[in-house]
Amino acid sequence: MPKKVDHEERRNRIAEGLIRLAGRDGLHAVTMRGVAIESGVSLRLVQYYFDNKASLMQSALRLLERQSHERWKAYLSEQPGPPSLRGFLETFFAAALPTDERSRTFHLVWTSFAVLAMTHSDLADQPFVEGPNRLEQQLVTALQDAQLTGELAPHLEASVEAAHILAITHGLGTSVLVGQQTVEAAISVFHNHLDRLLDL
Repeated sequence: MPKKVDHEERRNRIAEGLIRLAGRDGLHAVTMRGVAIESGVSLRLVQYYFDNKASLMQSALRLLERQSHERWKAYLSEQPGPPSLRGFLETFFAAALPTDERSRTFHLVWTSFAVLAMTHSDLADQPFVEGPNRLEQQLVTALQDAQLTGELAPHLEASVEAAHILAITHGLGTSVLVGQQTVEAAISVFHNHLDRLLDL
């Protein structure tokens, strides 16, 4: 009896190949053939699952997003109980900051994709902002819940504050990635923002 093919596993294997290749050589150096070699599969198999490089990169971004959320979930599970809003946001920032190879690769690939999308129409057509939009909505919900419990001032606009948190996180993450800020300095800046946010 023929072995059942796990198509999701194959797609993830190919996407992982792109992530490794982009993290090592840069997204501009990624080709379908290069990804096939890196993944240990044939070029034909890559082309079977992905119509073009843009769709392959989008798949890699979705995989990175899932892994990023799993990282955040793991951080939260280490908390002794349900976290406060501060604990929730501090854990989010700690999970998002590029402090190891995987999180550094996430920042590098996503930022590179965003830059390429500005000048490549086939990439611009890919909805790569869906991931950040989903993440922002999670933050909005957490902030709104905190307003109901009195942890956050009711006059604040949750959507605006969520956008601020994401912008600060992305900006500090990039600063750490390029060596402008140390991890410790970035954490200090973020905690300072939380001090002002939660004292309002």
